[in-house]
Amino acid sequence: MNYYLIAGEASGDLHGSNLIREIKKLDGIANIRCWGGDMMEEQGATLVKHYRDLAFMGFIEVVRNLRTIFTNLKFCKKDILAFKPDAVILIDYPGFNMRIAAWAKKQNIPVIYYISPQIWAWKENRVKQIRVTVDKMLVILPFEKAFYKKWDFEVEYVGHPLVDVIEQKMSEAQTPATQVSPLQDEHIVAILPGSRKQEVLKKLPVMLEASRHFPDYRFIVAKASSLPDEFYQPFLTAFPQMRTIRNNTYTLLMQAKAALVTSGTATLETALFGVPQVVCYKGSALSYQIAKRLIKVKYISLVNLIMNKPVVKELIQDEMNAGNISIELERILQDEKRIIEIRKDYAALKQLLSEGGNASQKAAKSIVEFMKSRVNAGTRRTSAA
Repeated sequence: MNYYLIAGEASGDLHGSNLIREIKKLDGIANIRCWGGDMMEEQGATLVKHYRDLAFMGFIEVVRNLRTIFTNLKFCKKDILAFKPDAVILIDYPGFNMRIAAWAKKQNIPVIYYISPQIWAWKENRVKQIRVTVDKMLVILPFEKAFYKKWDFEVEYVGHPLVDVIEQKMSEAQTPATQVSPLQDEHIVAILPGSRKQEVLKKLPVMLEASRHFPDYRFIVAKASSLPDEFYQPFLTAFPQMRTIRNNTYTLLMQAKAALVTSGTATLETALFGVPQVVCYKGSALSYQIAKRLIKVKYISLVNLIMNKPVVKELIQDEMNAGNISIELERILQDEKRIIEIRKDYAALKQLLSEGGNASQKAAKSIVEFMKSRVNAGTRRTSAA
């Protein structure tokens, strides 16, 4: 079958690549075309657009780039029609993908959504649109099944794919043949400033400034694969001893004592590695004010949202300054009681997300079986006619 996948961020590229791998195991003739990144391409998909050209963060930033977004939408629709997929598989990225879902439905192309848009955080009534335009929804957060049931829309919870990815990485690190090379320092603090230009511009300078308060620790910045080295250089000039790492964030997290993390999927990855963290968020002033009025959830980090309590400290907007980061980082480096408490909550979080394991495999199986059932139903209707 022909599958057309659309992911617009680094996390979508990761989850999309694992989904592609599992689909190909079940569908030996799968032909996959995608919007995503290097990892999806490495799994054999034909890459049409890279997510580095698609990621716009914040309300104002989206408005400024509306012309580009609409040009991309027009091109995407044209490309889908030319490819003639048996199904479109959408991975999060709601502003773009929900428009594609509505359009694809009108073209009689089956729409499968893997990793639900976070409509439970804002614009909850978008469920009405999803019920009309999405043929199958696969969710990865445990509370999402109940959320959709409230709106009388049946979804399938497959567990979170990051659990399997990280367990495999940690298992590989324990074997001599694939043992990770040490970063040669027992006092490492990871800095994860995000994968999009806008978020790195806002957060990295503040995170770096906080590092000055910890001369006994080695801070290491995880660079995004989608951003070139020269982009980071102006930030690092004043920090000649600052080390960076690229395409090896998991190795860094396996050896870090603590982390400063941009809100998003990285907070969950950090938790699954068992690393105490301070969650950081800062957007443009206007975007933040708009978001503050629209977003309904109590927390911004996935860790706290899933556990429904403040497992990790969130520093948001004006609270995200070097002084506050230093105070909170000191706590998770030195306060043993706090460290034990966080790790206990992390263990409970992992249990919630596991749901029997093999999330990507379950998602792929569900998608392939769903498509086969549609083909069989069509064959029966044709025979009856």
